[in-house]
Amino acid sequence: MRDAYTDQLDSIFADLAGICRRVETAVGLATRALMNGNATLAERVISDDIEIDRARERVEDTAFSLLSLQQPVAGDLRTIVAALRMVSELERMGDLSVHVAKVARLRVPDVAVPDEIRPTMEQMAVVAEDMVSRVCDVIISRDVEAAIALGRDDEEMDGLRRRSFAELLSDDWTHGVEAAVDVALLGRYYERIADHAVSIANRVVFVVTGHHPAALAE
Repeated sequence: MRDAYTDQLDSIFADLAGICRRVETAVGLATRALMNGNATLAERVISDDIEIDRARERVEDTAFSLLSLQQPVAGDLRTIVAALRMVSELERMGDLSVHVAKVARLRVPDVAVPDEIRPTMEQMAVVAEDMVSRVCDVIISRDVEAAIALGRDDEEMDGLRRRSFAELLSDDWTHGVEAAVDVALLGRYYERIADHAVSIANRVVFVVTGHHPAALAE
């Protein structure tokens, strides 16, 4: 009986890692759709999001079943509660990828990102994708040091976000209000994807150590 319970606990993190890889794919495809004005890719991201939603429901079902039938305590309880929060954040990251794809689809056959701001937006996308990939590894390995390092690296995304605002508010901006709104929203979407990745990494630290990263840094 205990072995089955342990297997179920382990399966929750395996399922979280699987959802994270789906999110990683979604972010990458949404970015390609955005930068290339590709409606087909955008539609794929939007339609595939249902699989992330269904995977979230399966994790929640397993977690709630363990809570009601096993009455876990201490580390096991910490793992299950953290998993419920992590899966919610992963779903939100998938939703943010859908938002990027919808902006791309809305502007087809044009590209939503003006050439002048394209390098900044491309770098934001690269950082977001990298952070998603790294948090997937953290979920699998439960590597506390890697999780803490991910939080520190979020500063690069914050700097890029500030740069994008400076560019769209510049006197040299000639693309109008509609493009400015697109850029502001896209920057926010990528920033939030990175923020969720950091939050998930922090929850992994809590599962492993019983402490939040800030407490460990003291």
